[in-house]
Amino acid sequence: MTATHTLTAATATADAADVKGRRVLRKVLWALQILLAAFLFFASALPKFAGQADAVKTFTEIGWGQWLRYVTGAVEAAGAIGLVVPRLAGLAAAGLIGLMGGAVLTQLLVLEPAWSLLPAAYAVVFAAVAWDRRAESRQVLRSVRSRVQGR
Repeated sequence: MTATHTLTAATATADAADVKGRRVLRKVLWALQILLAAFLFFASALPKFAGQADAVKTFTEIGWGQWLRYVTGAVEAAGAIGLVVPRLAGLAAAGLIGLMGGAVLTQLLVLEPAWSLLPAAYAVVFAAVAWDRRAESRQVLRSVRSRVQGR
């Protein structure tokens, strides 16, 4: 009986430490989400919408036209808003991974290869957020699926 009690106590202690570790991780990710959301919205999306000279020049160098600047700004703004909505944070992060992949490729192939490290680092953070918020993302997707199917 004592061995079972000791095993149960050890398991409870390990579970408590795991829960505490998850809470710390969640707080760190929230801080990063808020900082990245602010950066994406204010320092990246808004200048694209406003036609800031640097943004116009960058998208001219890319060579696909200025329409891409507006699409990129819209995706950044939507992603930034989604990052700070708990229910949408995982899906927003997953979408932003794709955007960062495009940014990495654009930097490597067209613009300045050394700058590809920044969106790659952001993608790693977004992957951590998407992983941490996977349960919420599944719930949102199930909800959308059931509404589309009329249930």
